[in-house]
Amino acid sequence: MLPVLGQKYQIDIEFISKPKSDYMTDEYFELDLSVAPAVMVGDEIVSEGSDVTQNAIETAICRQLGLPPPKVEGKRFFNKLFKK
Repeated sequence: MLPVLGQKYQIDIEFISKPKSDYMTDEYFELDLSVAPAVMVGDEIVSEGSDVTQNAIETAICRQLGLPPPKVEGKRFFNKLFKK
């Protein structure tokens, strides 16, 4: 999902993966960053400690870039099923 959004909006995506113990230190809490697992777009925490939808991430990207939010499409299965 994220590489596709990176290509669509021509932005760099950075993945940071550390052992859970690295996120439980006093030094990490002092940075005032999100609790892992998390998704951040710029300084905005989109999701913290839970799953996140592509639409939520894409909306946050658009907000950071000053673009209108993406159009919400219905379920793809139903779009194909009822396509005229």
